[in-house]
Amino acid sequence: MHPSAVIFDFDGVIVDTEPLHYQAFQKILQPKNLGYGWDDYVETYMGFDDRDAFREAYRSGGRDLSEKVLEQLVAEKASVFQEVIKSGVTPYPGVTDLIQKLHRQQTPLAICSGALRSDIVPILELFAITNCFSRIVTADDVPHSKPDPTCYRIATEQLLAAFPDKLTSPDQIIAIEDTPAGISSALGAGLKVVAVSNSYPDDHLQSANRIVASLQELLDGSWL
Repeated sequence: MHPSAVIFDFDGVIVDTEPLHYQAFQKILQPKNLGYGWDDYVETYMGFDDRDAFREAYRSGGRDLSEKVLEQLVAEKASVFQEVIKSGVTPYPGVTDLIQKLHRQQTPLAICSGALRSDIVPILELFAITNCFSRIVTADDVPHSKPDPTCYRIATEQLLAAFPDKLTSPDQIIAIEDTPAGISSALGAGLKVVAVSNSYPDDHLQSANRIVASLQELLDGSWL
């Protein structure tokens, strides 16, 4: 199966920003004695959007967290993250080639991410691939993070509305994900899923329709 459209996750699929998000969280949480280790981040927090990550950190620390303070934390973390990414980011092997190839083939593309739009757009611009994506759905657009399927449902509805001549149902669309939560989210929206083992080993990704070690494996046009 060659996809009629592709929806990319961002962190862990296009670029490895997870260590940078981890650094930004710790800069805010450690002074509050709510910090945690990298293994805890991978096991518990990776896949959450910023809101749910802060909620979990406060819950684990036995602290109450009001919505007002949560908004302040999310804004502070977004600012810290912008400083952290100035150290530089690099796309995963093959991903920009794949995105540009699909764009040249006029395959509709979207992003569905638990990151904030302000985290995503500067990096897309840095890689010169912003114009390849017709739709971008982020944590700014949904109330709940993955595995809730709302973000993928919104992205799918937008693609179906924008490209009625190419798309008639969600199962024509392939999502590319790297986390169990992301796979569940995409499957819940009725999509096929290719999982790339950038963040988790294969045995955590078995619910996907296909698992690849690198998106370079998709450059030959074989998907599912």
